[in-house]
Amino acid sequence: MSQSSHLDASAQVPGHSAAHPTSAAELASLKVKLRAALRQFPDFPSPGILFEDILPIFADASLHEALIRSLELHILANYGDQKPDVIVGLEARGFLIGPSLALRLGASFVPVRKQGKLPGPCITQAYEKEYGQDFFQMQSDSIKPGQKVIVVDDIIATGGSAWAGGEMVKKLGGDLVGFIFLLELEFLHGRDKLPAPVYTLLSGQA
Repeated sequence: MSQSSHLDASAQVPGHSAAHPTSAAELASLKVKLRAALRQFPDFPSPGILFEDILPIFADASLHEALIRSLELHILANYGDQKPDVIVGLEARGFLIGPSLALRLGASFVPVRKQGKLPGPCITQAYEKEYGQDFFQMQSDSIKPGQKVIVVDDIIATGGSAWAGGEMVKKLGGDLVGFIFLLELEFLHGRDKLPAPVYTLLSGQA
């Protein structure tokens, strides 16, 4: 798809001005702004962990807008006129990103939650954690066969929870087109487990 077609698609998004030819420069500038907003807390929630705090982004409306705009630019550049029909957000911080991004793109938002948290018929997927197994669920009617789906979360670590979300998308007949994360802990090689393209907005821990 041509660059001009990507820009035209952006112009059709409600509540946002048309993109311009310097979208790559815009994205680079937004990334710098977002990186500067992150806070790090050593030894939380346990010794040896360097915790990345993304909450300052949501405490500032301009930073929140910068985050959603950055992800929108990526999606328009990579998926063009085949934008996602559904944004799936993983519990819990995927819920901070997913609804706003879905609204911007004119897509639906579907949550993936821990077992027992969703009403009605659900599908369940087990996944491995560092110390044992956990279970994710998604409502059985939340994705229609053939819908294009992107899974979002704040950080990809081992990749287990994102993998589980992707597996449920496929079980419901969705077309899993990609995964999007704000940050990635590259040394854990989580992306190697995932069956669709992975995009990380900000690379690594600073």
